[in-house]
Amino acid sequence: MIGYVTLGTNDLERAARFYDAIAAELGTKRMMEWPGAIAWGTPGAGAGIGLTKPFNGEAATVGNGVMVAIECKSKEQIHRLYEIALANGGTDEGPPGPRSDGFYAAYFRDPDGNKLNAFMMG
Repeated sequence: MIGYVTLGTNDLERAARFYDAIAAELGTKRMMEWPGAIAWGTPGAGAGIGLTKPFNGEAATVGNGVMVAIECKSKEQIHRLYEIALANGGTDEGPPGPRSDGFYAAYFRDPDGNKLNAFMMG
């Protein structure tokens, strides 16, 4: 059910060296990069790890920048999960839609404030 986990960082270059080494040992590598963020893993081979400076501009702390991503089978399922989340006490963090080439997602928080997303690639 979990597609990837995103962790926050205040020093992307330093953290990238750490995760590049971990990924190499695990037989994987960087699979996506964009300004302020990097993701490691192998599409279709289990959960990956993303690293980012928190999008809210605040310092990364334990929990700030952390997000659990739930892999979905279709855009329709992403929309359903987003609506279910909001209907059950969740709050909006970004409605369903394309985020980058081949990446479609919706972002929301659970009633305790934990950030999640529903996503699909391709």
